[in-house]
Amino acid sequence: MPNILVVEDSPTMRQLVSFALKRIQGSNVTEAIDGVDALKKLSSERFDLILADINMPVMDGLKLVSLVRNDPNYKDIPIIIITTEGAEEDKKRALSIGANAYLPKPIQTQELIRLVNQFLGK
Repeated sequence: MPNILVVEDSPTMRQLVSFALKRIQGSNVTEAIDGVDALKKLSSERFDLILADINMPVMDGLKLVSLVRNDPNYKDIPIIIITTEGAEEDKKRALSIGANAYLPKPIQTQELIRLVNQFLGK
């Protein structure tokens, strides 16, 4: 059963992404409101995939990506960045610090599910 962590400060967006992911059979979705909350959840549970927004209070998605990549316990978890930041430099930066994929908002549910299944090896 894939365990997916959705890190997003907007309750509406978090709900939308979680709802889309529930279409993936057997998936378990955990939500975090920012990078700090995500790290707390990572320390107590094993995740197969992380989806994170860039712009969040307390700790943004890029900081989260770099912390996850520098931790031997989590460094192999695939990370998909979901953001309104559509600029090419933001995408390059996210990928250069270790994100595996970059999905611009507004998200297309089919594209999200395709990407998630790709990283879960389905």
